[in-house]
Amino acid sequence: MITDISKKISWLYNNPKILKGIYRGIERETLRIKKNGDFSKTKHPYFLGSSLTHKWITTDFSENLLEFITPATNNIDKLLSFLTDIHCFAASKIRHERMWPFSIPYSYKKKTNIQIAQYGSSNLGKMKSVYRTGLKYRYGDLINTISGIHYNFSFPILFWEYWKKQEEIDKNIDYISQGYLHVIRNYYRFGWIIPYLFGSSPAIPSFFLKNIKKKYPFKKNKENIFYLPWATSLRLSEIGYTNTNIIDLNIMFNDFNEYIESLQKSLITPSEKFINIGLKDKENNFKQLNCNILQSENELYTQIRPKRNTQNDESPILALKNRGIEYIEIRSLDINPFSSIGINKDQILVLDLFLIWCALIDSPKINKTDFMFINKNWEKIIFKGRKPNQNMYIYQENQKKTFIEISEIILTDLKKIALILDINSDDMQYQTVCDKIKSLFINPELTYSAKFLNLLIEKGIKKIGLNLSQKYYNEFININKFNRNKKIFEKETKYSHAKQKQIEQSDTLNFEEYIKNR
Repeated sequence: MITDISKKISWLYNNPKILKGIYRGIERETLRIKKNGDFSKTKHPYFLGSSLTHKWITTDFSENLLEFITPATNNIDKLLSFLTDIHCFAASKIRHERMWPFSIPYSYKKKTNIQIAQYGSSNLGKMKSVYRTGLKYRYGDLINTISGIHYNFSFPILFWEYWKKQEEIDKNIDYISQGYLHVIRNYYRFGWIIPYLFGSSPAIPSFFLKNIKKKYPFKKNKENIFYLPWATSLRLSEIGYTNTNIIDLNIMFNDFNEYIESLQKSLITPSEKFINIGLKDKENNFKQLNCNILQSENELYTQIRPKRNTQNDESPILALKNRGIEYIEIRSLDINPFSSIGINKDQILVLDLFLIWCALIDSPKINKTDFMFINKNWEKIIFKGRKPNQNMYIYQENQKKTFIEISEIILTDLKKIALILDINSDDMQYQTVCDKIKSLFINPELTYSAKFLNLLIEKGIKKIGLNLSQKYYNEFININKFNRNKKIFEKETKYSHAKQKQIEQSDTLNFEEYIKNR
């Protein structure tokens, strides 16, 4: 049930300063490809720096899966400018390759050899590679090359101080961590609105489907790309997104200590399925870090996660346990194929509004039954969210409303929040974006997924992909002439290689001892 937040809107209107200082960061994944669209077979380019230690340019699952990371900032334009500069710098160093503009690797071939990302000879570097080897054995290598955008968001401390008083939170508990869990629960309840608006993966190649083709009413184009006519983000579905079953792990985001305990339990509890894989191969090489339900915290694949920056060699869960939640990571964004950097300002503005809204409405605790219905709501939007003239019901605690009814309530509230944010920034950008997304609810054909699917059917995925990757490459090369951060990136590249060598020389334990001590 969506609660009336009129009083809280008035409270915000009278205290607009508490929303000044929102910090944001972006992580963008993209596959390096050859000019013909095939996967790149080269190692992570040396002139992009060390993937182990570079602040802003690394790799994710494979050697050709780049990941660009921005520093956190409270200025959206600077955030997007820095992300653009990273792309421009990278493009200038991989002149014979391009960056794939979609989340799904449609250009994969059976003979493609996906190389697990390598991070050097240090124990830390080996651990990162073995973790990815474990992902390959557990879920398959191809599925781990699916790319996305991660949006990191933190409220100002002043906001939480005012929020605590409004929500009458016990002063003796970590009210900031409880506040972020409040937001996370509501993101699960209503976050399906994000793939509806911005999902960009309504189609998927046949080699992802295996035995699942008959489960859904797929159509296909001449390239053997399967699609669902009204789908939004198959990347987030059981087909494309390797999602740990958090219901079975009993992770409900209701209480901070319970969340930590349940996550810790999954890190030390053996899984029969993963025991069958084995810890090592015949040559005594590690096949995975361990045989537990999760090898590490990073294997908890969810639409949104609580996060904390680590210090020194600290583990993510220890950072959370010791100092609480610092920000949230939204992981349900597909690569935006209509943006050269995979995301645009409108998306950021909408996410800001929506996350603030999630903090304002009531957020009852979620049990396993609730979560089952929540997952079904996401599936409805993922598989048939754009179906015209439908009367699709979205279930909320012991009641149901149609998708349109709930969307209208959310949009009405977002407009009110937009007015307050625009007072802070002295412009109309948040209100303007509300008007834009309103048209997407009226006409689903204006959504990214609909536009993408129309192009796929009309022109074919390979032609679109190659044309966009070349177009964006040309833009990056031209912009790079004026790249203000070029010298900073060059300096960080050299420093990252030196830092990797320093880490490798400082190891005192053998790898097996290092793993046991983690």
